[in-house]
Amino acid sequence: MKLIAELSGEHPGLPFAELELVGQVIEKRPQVAVVDCRFPGDIDRLSLTHAILEYLGECDADPGSITDLLRDLALSADGTYAARVKKVEGSALAAPVPELERLMGSFIQGKVQLGNPGSEYRAVCSGDRCYIGKLIRRIDRGSFELRRPGGRAFFHPGVMMPRMARALVNISLVRRGEILLDPFCGTGGMVLEAVLVGAQGIGSDIDPFMVSGSRKNVPEGFFFRADATALPLRNSCIPAVATDLPYGQSVSIAAGSLDILYTEALEEIRRVLMPGRRAVVVTHQDISRYTGGVMEIVASYSQRVHRSLTRRMLVLRK
Repeated sequence: MKLIAELSGEHPGLPFAELELVGQVIEKRPQVAVVDCRFPGDIDRLSLTHAILEYLGECDADPGSITDLLRDLALSADGTYAARVKKVEGSALAAPVPELERLMGSFIQGKVQLGNPGSEYRAVCSGDRCYIGKLIRRIDRGSFELRRPGGRAFFHPGVMMPRMARALVNISLVRRGEILLDPFCGTGGMVLEAVLVGAQGIGSDIDPFMVSGSRKNVPEGFFFRADATALPLRNSCIPAVATDLPYGQSVSIAAGSLDILYTEALEEIRRVLMPGRRAVVVTHQDISRYTGGVMEIVASYSQRVHRSLTRRMLVLRK
């Protein structure tokens, strides 16, 4: 199944990486992707996508080409419909949106109903291309706001927001029923997102206070106290890892230094990870030098959180 994904503009690369959960990304444009979907049941898991459309066609971003495509598609709605147009910033299409929506409507058979239509046809214009599709799913991004860290039973400052934690869980490619491990679980946010997508979330932390707090936040998860450089787990038993490594002078480091901790923790993550599977590791400095021959770097991303903090993300494969 070929789909069009309308992406958020929160990050230039992460929304595309998250889409690998549902299939192969075969075309990329700013805030738009075309996906060969292999796992449609995982669409609702996405956090950095606004909407998913059934792919109907694409053309150059000009009214003449759009007219030709619509004529060729000969769309006919079963019941009521609405036609919507979205122009991503930087689109080459100069025509105003209302004019384009009227153009779309003139080529679709059916009864127009703008409020709660039976079907919604959308044209998404990004760069020099225009993509036309039929709306399949709007992603409920509001649910992430309802579980902001400050509203949980146990809170600690500096934790990752749910939308980003969900994206990293998705980028790990963990599937329903599989185990996802967070060896620096903190308040349990990564484990919570794993549980919510149907995975078995487990977390460990060297601080018993954090382990106790995580159990309050995520009763469905499994938490245990452990040193991330010496996990009580068998070799190659974990399908996916997603974790935010500790940083800063205020962090109690049992390993003696961050350098030692990062090196030994990455080696331990590799040991417990299944061959061919992914670990998504977040830090606040470039740790690619620590990966060395430990694991393959699939991708790396950075995100400026505020003036003194840039989050760096490595996608690793064993």
